Amino acid sequence: MIRFLNAYFPARTLFLGISEVCLIALSFTAAAIVRLGTYDAAVMLNYEQGFLKIVALSGILMFCMYYFDLYNTSILSNQREILSRLVQALGTMCIGLAVLYYLYPPLELGRGIIFVGLCFVLVVLVLWRVLFLTLNQKSRFTERTVIFGDGPSAIAISRELELRPELGIKVVGKLSTECNGKYELSSEQRSPFSTTDASTTSDLWSAIGQQRVSRIIVALDERRGKLPVDLLLAMKNRGVRIQDGTEVYEQVTGKVPIESLRLGTLLFSSGFQLSRFLVAYKRFASIVVSVFGLVVTLPLLPFIALAIKLSSPGNLLYHQKRIGKDGVVFYCHKFRTMRADAEADTGPTWAGDEDPRITSVGRLLRITRADEIPQLWNVLKGDMSLVGPRPERPEFIEQLKQAIPFYDLRHTVRPGITGWAQIRYRYGNCVEDAKEKLRYDLFYIKNMSPGLDALIVFETAKTILLGRGAR
Repeated sequence: MIRFLNAYFPARTLFLGISEVCLIALSFTAAAIVRLGTYDAAVMLNYEQGFLKIVALSGILMFCMYYFDLYNTSILSNQREILSRLVQALGTMCIGLAVLYYLYPPLELGRGIIFVGLCFVLVVLVLWRVLFLTLNQKSRFTERTVIFGDGPSAIAISRELELRPELGIKVVGKLSTECNGKYELSSEQRSPFSTTDASTTSDLWSAIGQQRVSRIIVALDERRGKLPVDLLLAMKNRGVRIQDGTEVYEQVTGKVPIESLRLGTLLFSSGFQLSRFLVAYKRFASIVVSVFGLVVTLPLLPFIALAIKLSSPGNLLYHQKRIGKDGVVFYCHKFRTMRADAEADTGPTWAGDEDPRITSVGRLLRITRADEIPQLWNVLKGDMSLVGPRPERPEFIEQLKQAIPFYDLRHTVRPGITGWAQIRYRYGNCVEDAKEKLRYDLFYIKNMSPGLDALIVFETAKTILLGRGAR
């Protein structure tokens, strides 16, 4: 995993993206040679800003591929979905190029070159993806890993690694400590070994060496008196990489495992620390963005207000109590998307799938996130920040605090209009969903930075454009 903008990205996925940028640029360069000939293509590329035009075109296509989730874990291994989304990305790029060339004609590369280049790109990228997936699944190119532990943490890490083949990490076995002091190394697939008992470090090293293990992930739920420091240090000195299970889980999933979170981790880890600069920066950036957002959306407000009034009777705005930083109660402002009497009979409830209380106009507002425009006023006032954990209603807070450990940590920072949990997880409507979103929120609080905020805003735009996560 490579850390960038305080988030973690698989090295192989980054390599895939960088290699595809190069292939796209080479495809359009080859298209120029095929269309114009060697001499004219050289003149165009060197003296008519051809390379700059190709770089701009390649950047636009990569942007479209990213927004169509062509680097998403669930898409990488699905060849049919890759082809479908690649065609959609190419079509979207053509629309974007038409607008760009209309606004700035000097960037135009030439319709003939673009057409030939798109044909090359489609063929080259499909073939490269097939080759990449084939090589990625080869066992010789994977990092053989053993998980030390057999509790819930070990099971969770093993499951996550199995779902992420692009990481190149293959769990070949589990290591556990027996009551008689021996170590048991058991295979995940019962092949080529099933179970190996080792009473000494040399025995265990021999067993691990036979399986060509290069990494051990320590995922013990209770380490006191069970962590064989000498053994692990000996393994490390022999070239085996030793990693903490919690660290691996955070890197792979982008969330903090609250079940194994300890007070010592909160106190002594490198995260969970807000500097004065970061607090000042977030406040300044929130003010600038909220003012800009209110000015830009001002022409839309009369049309939104008219649509709400015509769709259902009731107030235009919905003012709802929410819990902010340090547990302070404030009123969150939103455009009304439900019937005026939505909670008259039931009281405070979470919104569900296909919730009948949501009006037709309200559903559209939720999909486009236009219902949250008034929250920019909350940001300007200081009740909220642009990026942070979503504020929860007071009616649910006590229930969630009793059911979920460390839930109050969400209130150590200002809540946000968008956040890490919002772009990584669906809309929640139960305690289990709130627990899962807390894992993401704690990851954000632990790794909070201007770079991570920028990444979240960028991903939020993608979420809005694709209409995800709304109810």
